[in-house]
Amino acid sequence: MSREELHQRVSDLEANISSVVLGKPEVVRFCLVALLSGEHLLLEDVPGVGKTLVGKALARSIHGRFCRLQFTPDLLPSDIVGSSVYDSQRREFTFNAGPIFANVVLADEINRAPPRTQSALLEAMSDRQVSADGQTHPLPQPFIVIATQNPYEYEGTYPLPESQLDRFLLRISIGYPDREHERQVLQTHRDGEPVERLEAVVTEEQVLELQRAVSSVRFDDAVSEYLLDIVESTRESDELHVGVSTRGALNLYRAAQAAAFLDGRDFVVPDDVKQLAPAVLSHRVIPKGYVQGTRARETEQLIQQLVEQVPVPV
Repeated sequence: MSREELHQRVSDLEANISSVVLGKPEVVRFCLVALLSGEHLLLEDVPGVGKTLVGKALARSIHGRFCRLQFTPDLLPSDIVGSSVYDSQRREFTFNAGPIFANVVLADEINRAPPRTQSALLEAMSDRQVSADGQTHPLPQPFIVIATQNPYEYEGTYPLPESQLDRFLLRISIGYPDREHERQVLQTHRDGEPVERLEAVVTEEQVLELQRAVSSVRFDDAVSEYLLDIVESTRESDELHVGVSTRGALNLYRAAQAAAFLDGRDFVVPDDVKQLAPAVLSHRVIPKGYVQGTRARETEQLIQQLVEQVPVPV
């Protein structure tokens, strides 16, 4: 496809998701940034604000397979990746693929499963493959994990370790809709779920083509230095125990490319980096003396303050 056709596909995709995710253009944009970057998304918010809806709308829009995994304390790693079963006729073990073999995987309430089960996602999110019984199985492409958790609920939960958080490109919250859009939700849900009637606007192959186009978006040296200055400021800050890793810098780089592509540009500008920095970097740092439950809000504000102090290249 030509460049114009690719940008039109992205516009169609954004409009399609926005038709059911009402009044949340920033959430839709962040979701597409994760998809076009080939990375994953963490939604932290209270129940009932549309976290599952976002995952379903994305899967239906790309004609991909959607799978919802409800994380519970008794969930096992094999319940996610699958297991080998003995075939008496063939006299051999055959692998039965688990629900993670989908294009869009919604890991609902991910912090309700113990660390051993959470870790079953690590290889899938990093390498797009799973290992079972000494064999490696590739996952379908494109592949994105959208995980959700309630940041205000601690009973019976297991906080995500830093290594797990670092696999997510973005951490965002959806928030409550305004009154007008909430009224529209009431009206559009009278006859069932609108997302169930959503039609696909792109294929899986076209999504992969979009991802390749995003990776070719130009990143000038001055903007790269600006990104590195922001990353360096987190490592030198007196308010942080741990700054942003190299993986975090690379993820901000990819996210900025996707944001530029969404705006119809084939080059990144400093504002792309500046606007994405809090959502991409805040869950990769450890502030000094943080209290559980306030960490997300405090660190986002801290990252924003650090970004404001870094000179923007002309």
